[in-house]
Amino acid sequence: MIATLSAEFGRAIRLTLVFAVFTGLVYGLVLTGVFQVIFPSQASGSLITKNGQVVGSQLIGQEFKSEKYFHGRFSATATPYAADNSAGSNLGPNNKALIDRVASSARTARTDNGLAPDAQVPVDLVTADFSGLDPDVSEASALLQVDRVAKARGLDPTKLRALVEKYVSGRILWVFGEPHVNVLELNMALDAGEAG
Repeated sequence: MIATLSAEFGRAIRLTLVFAVFTGLVYGLVLTGVFQVIFPSQASGSLITKNGQVVGSQLIGQEFKSEKYFHGRFSATATPYAADNSAGSNLGPNNKALIDRVASSARTARTDNGLAPDAQVPVDLVTADFSGLDPDVSEASALLQVDRVAKARGLDPTKLRALVEKYVSGRILWVFGEPHVNVLELNMALDAGEAG
């Protein structure tokens, strides 16, 4: 019985090692290789480069504070848009801290963009998404910022609106999500002089 038990134990260890190598190493390497061939940009992090230097990712927002740039969504991470610290705030809609922060963000958005004190502000401009890293804003949020950015850069607002519309991405498969604008790509287009 003890001899049988030790043989069974040996088989169990070998089987565990085989499965660990296969599922932990081989499977991961094969999938990584397949996705590098099929989806090279996405598998590499959807990185955006400028002059050979990585400036960001299409998937992770960045903080823009200057009046010359379009601003993204609020980031709920401890350090704004820290990809190693992705998390929402977990504050419910009745939480006083969330209500106060959203109200403050709405006042700031109205002041920065020259709106009336009671003007409506798109919700995505004053709230965070579930990850705190959203790189996109709604079309309405981007258009709301056109006059501020045009004034700061000395651009024609009509041309800047056309640039925003050029960078609007539609729904996925024409059904899922809402039209949106990637803030980093739009700001890079501004820096490249695409608005005139």
